[in-house]
Amino acid sequence: MKDLVRFQPQAAEPPARSRRLAPARSGPFGVLDIGSSKVVCLIARIEGDGVPRALGFGWQKSRGVKAGSIVDMEAAEQSIRAAVAHAEEMADHLLTGVITNLSCGQPESRLHNILWPVGGRAVTDGDLRSILAEGVRRTASEGREAVHAFPLGFQVDATAGVEDPRAMVCDTLSARLHVVDAASHALANLGVTLHRCELEAEEMVSAPFAAGLATLVEDEREMGTVVVEMGAGTTSLAAFAEGRLTHTAQLPVGGWQVTNDLARVLSTPIAHAERLKTMHGSVLESAEDRTELISIPQVGEEEDQIVRVPREMVVRIIRPRLEETFELLRDRLDGSGLPLELRRRIVLTGGASQLIGVRELATRILGREVTVRLGRPRMVRGLPETASGAGFSGVVGLLAWAAGEGRPLLDLAPGPVPRDGVMARLVRWVRERL
Repeated sequence: MKDLVRFQPQAAEPPARSRRLAPARSGPFGVLDIGSSKVVCLIARIEGDGVPRALGFGWQKSRGVKAGSIVDMEAAEQSIRAAVAHAEEMADHLLTGVITNLSCGQPESRLHNILWPVGGRAVTDGDLRSILAEGVRRTASEGREAVHAFPLGFQVDATAGVEDPRAMVCDTLSARLHVVDAASHALANLGVTLHRCELEAEEMVSAPFAAGLATLVEDEREMGTVVVEMGAGTTSLAAFAEGRLTHTAQLPVGGWQVTNDLARVLSTPIAHAERLKTMHGSVLESAEDRTELISIPQVGEEEDQIVRVPREMVVRIIRPRLEETFELLRDRLDGSGLPLELRRRIVLTGGASQLIGVRELATRILGREVTVRLGRPRMVRGLPETASGAGFSGVVGLLAWAAGEGRPLLDLAPGPVPRDGVMARLVRWVRERL
């Protein structure tokens, strides 16, 4: 563990990016990625040039989390506490709140078209906050909580394509609002678990959205790209266009299903199936696979009781599950209503994307006209080399969000909607019941 989290000097600084930045945070802050396979905490600060530097880093095997949702609060609390404590010790800083990822509660995208009467005067910040509040209200009426509310464009009377309508005079203001929401109870359970860890969720960020902030270059976000985060418990997607998040969805399959298939078919312990997937995982067969034998311990047997199977068998267990995943992804994209040109650029990231041959398999199933690449998170100052793989895209994306990337063009905080948003309600809910 000590070798895993030791800080190492970086050979080069992160490339400069054109991005919208919120006001710089003062002092250290924390981000927390709660996944089905691991919990990662990172403490950082924003330096004078607006780029974050990692001060502390810790991660633990995830327990009590399944398919992105909390299923055992006590087990999840232990994992979160351990990861946070390691980061706090390294950074010499105690956290009271964190920016965390959202993967629980079956997050979904909703588009709202809202008409707002202005009455011949100039549009104000209050009008825009009221539009956001209306989108949040519509979501809450369905038993869900709005986590993100992004304006995709405005129309001032008959004039469409307005980015910022403030100070413009009109009778009616129309807005197209993209809301990402999740089930209220799942968010409440996450809030209670963090409260038990003596932490508050300062903000929540959609997991695939965070992965996109970490792995997509500026041109991909502008031209239109779908980032697919292949996690342990879920596979989620986020579509970007014109620099904004335009759609998100989640599939209930991930790398855990691959591990489970290996364990069941080969009758080997779960822990060994995970190692087998990491060391020999592939969806491409070769001539050598038929003759290369792999030692497999048997579940319930003594340690020296092993069988040998050809590597070809491992490939044939893994490939059908990945084929199913990409077929589900293809169907979800086809039914998303996203423009065809946007769906032709796919970036795969997350731990399960590191299996050999995943890119080629995705291209075959999604279509030859689709361009697929593997995405790795950008370099972060002070972050250890071991945290630079695709499995850490989420936590690096949370850091980018904290630095101001990806935030809506119209930053209306503070105001009625932010003050009484999902985070404030979760905090009140927890305090009233504990």
